[in-house]
Amino acid sequence: MVKDTSGNGLGNSSGGYEAVLAEVVNLLEEARRSAARSVNAIMTATYWEIGRRIVEREQAGSDRAEYGKQIIKRLSLDLTRRFGRGFSRQNLQQMRAFYIAYADKQICQTPSGIFERTNDVQIQQTASAQLASRFPLSWSHYVTFVRRVKTEKARSFYETEALRNGWTVRQLNRQIGSQFYERTALSRKKEIMLGHDAEQIDEDKTTPEEEIKDPFVLEFLDLKDEYSESDLEEALIRRLESFLLELGGDFTFVGRQRRLRIGNEWFRIDLLFFHRRLRCLVVIDLKLGKFTPANVGQMHFYLNYARENWTNADENPPVGLILCAEKNSAVAHYALEGLPNKVLAAEYITALPAESTLAAEVDEVRRRFNRH
Repeated sequence: MVKDTSGNGLGNSSGGYEAVLAEVVNLLEEARRSAARSVNAIMTATYWEIGRRIVEREQAGSDRAEYGKQIIKRLSLDLTRRFGRGFSRQNLQQMRAFYIAYADKQICQTPSGIFERTNDVQIQQTASAQLASRFPLSWSHYVTFVRRVKTEKARSFYETEALRNGWTVRQLNRQIGSQFYERTALSRKKEIMLGHDAEQIDEDKTTPEEEIKDPFVLEFLDLKDEYSESDLEEALIRRLESFLLELGGDFTFVGRQRRLRIGNEWFRIDLLFFHRRLRCLVVIDLKLGKFTPANVGQMHFYLNYARENWTNADENPPVGLILCAEKNSAVAHYALEGLPNKVLAAEYITALPAESTLAAEVDEVRRRFNRH
């Protein structure tokens, strides 16, 4: 009998415990992946059904193109009001395009019409499950197929290879970008070509947490998502939000950690305000490190998106504010260079808080955080 001298009841069998721990960790990670895959399959089948209904309703109109635009516009407003994020016109257009690209999925034992022909919940659930089984990859994969792959044969090839090799969306995008389908089609040694790209590199691998926190999944389930990279960043964002609102009545809070999707990529804006006197949006991006020129490029990227998608016709162009919080060197910088109206830029600088004031506030939050 092994005497327990460790104080934790495990004796000297630490090797046995490590094996148990590894098994339990693997069980939990696989369970999380399975949960994400299950949600993705149901979500994808649901979006396919939404796309089908949009297309079929379009076909009922006399001026199909205009009728289709009106359907999507109205659906976007009503669904967003009822279910929250995830039903922008762009997303609904994506569902429509997905159905058109994969319309043959209805050729199965559970035709889509079953949803209209019966009110039996169990039958509908069975139909949903069978339709979901037709989409074994994630919704993000299918969005990539629809957006980047133009022919049915190429989509079928990439879908087969992604499923066979377990490609993540990152790896799929790289394979499409390298014209893997075209290179394989032209190659005389196709088996060798297919074998070359089976391995995933480390940067392609995703954790169960990343799969579960996929913005598409969170959006579909209407779950709140947190994207803070650290406790310090969270503390800074919360404090700066309060600080700007305390400056007076000019700042109106719009959103915190506001997400935006461009193509199939997701980005995040830390804070978004509207300045009533300037009549413009104020985009705030927080950087925990030293200020770099790349920060300005990223900010202009956000400003271009905000101007095109979030700015109303009677408002001024948005202004960007980059806050850097490197220890002992808090820096506030306005990303105003390149704005079309220099007079307006000068007005922005006059109306917004002084750089020294913002720098001091950032530095104070950091000092308080480091003391705890």
